[in-house]
Amino acid sequence: MKAAHPFGPRGWTPERLGDLTGKTYLITGTTSGTGFEAARLLLSRGARLLMLNRNPQKSADTVDRLKQEYGDSADVSSITMDLAVLDSVRKAAAEVLGQTDRIDALIGNAAIAQVPELRLTVDGFESQLGVNYFSYFLLCGLLYDRIAQSGGRIVLVSSLAYKMGPRRIQFEDLNFERNYSPRHAYSQSKLALMMFAYELQRRSDKVPVYVCHPGASRTNLIATSGSRFDRIIWSIASRIIAQSAEKGAWPEVMCATEDGLKQQALYGPTRRAETVGPVGEGRLDPCALDREAARKLWDISEQKTGFRWNLPAAT
Repeated sequence: MKAAHPFGPRGWTPERLGDLTGKTYLITGTTSGTGFEAARLLLSRGARLLMLNRNPQKSADTVDRLKQEYGDSADVSSITMDLAVLDSVRKAAAEVLGQTDRIDALIGNAAIAQVPELRLTVDGFESQLGVNYFSYFLLCGLLYDRIAQSGGRIVLVSSLAYKMGPRRIQFEDLNFERNYSPRHAYSQSKLALMMFAYELQRRSDKVPVYVCHPGASRTNLIATSGSRFDRIIWSIASRIIAQSAEKGAWPEVMCATEDGLKQQALYGPTRRAETVGPVGEGRLDPCALDREAARKLWDISEQKTGFRWNLPAAT
């Protein structure tokens, strides 16, 4: 699909943000990188922010940093959630529902990448598929009704890596137990996330779902989960080819706040192979829109997470 630029040559920028007072945003992975920068942008416009992070101490430190920047009155708090553990996702979702009666946007930002060796989560999933996909399938389902009641939306942060692997879901070996590849497993996890998002769009008439990616942004994603070789290469390359984490956060903030966006689209930087530059609609590979694979993945995901959505199948 051909890229479009609805916001002009400069693309979307935070200048388009209005007053967000009274709105509540839920973001995963806010202790650093694009998640932290997205949190800053939303708070700067008066929003209420609930952060979902794995490390309680880092979350507390992040709350302190944000309050130092925006004042003690900044409405920001944190809930502990480990995306690698479905029981933790369930517990965190229950806490969210107990703490807020509205969710204007759920932003699924947190992820892991390039895990050097095969690791299984406690629920038996390949780690990248478990963290980057199955956790969000469950989290979105648990919070869906509250988001719908609020007139809110879901924003899922993917990666251009979705099309840098086999471009298919490896149903015959979801965990890559036969021939593990860090890059292919990561690619599958992000492709699965996108297939879920577009299938949810087809099934839901109450909650808009948007998909975006940060392009090449200077974050610690590789540093926290990649191999030593990947970390060295990225530390060098990121200084040359990458944009700031702040700009990497713009697509997810845009998708969480901007009206009039298309759903069957992928938003992110639009220059230099869509790794940097003005934010707008990019090219979407047809592999993400495979309806038959998406329906199969949905059914498998309900079985594996133990969560059944109360939505009709897409026609």
